[in-house]
Amino acid sequence: LLSLPQKWALLSLSACSSLCCLCCLLGLLVAVGLTLGNQGRVLLAPCSIANTALAPVSRECPFDPTRVYVSPPRVGDGACR
Repeated sequence: LLSLPQKWALLSLSACSSLCCLCCLLGLLVAVGLTLGNQGRVLLAPCSIANTALAPVSRECPFDPTRVYVSPPRVGDGACR
């Protein structure tokens, strides 16, 4: 079935994939920990405090917790017309 070089190649690719997955998981845990540690204040820090009504839609505020992000339907997706 699989020759010895193929088995070693499969093992090395699997080890690299596992290492990459662990790095991504560690980064996600750090991001969640930092966000919970400062109660999310850093997410809205770039927003201008002078005009809080327009802050979520301004260019200075990259994160809007009240907005629902939806992709527009593409041609050929079978969406209703």
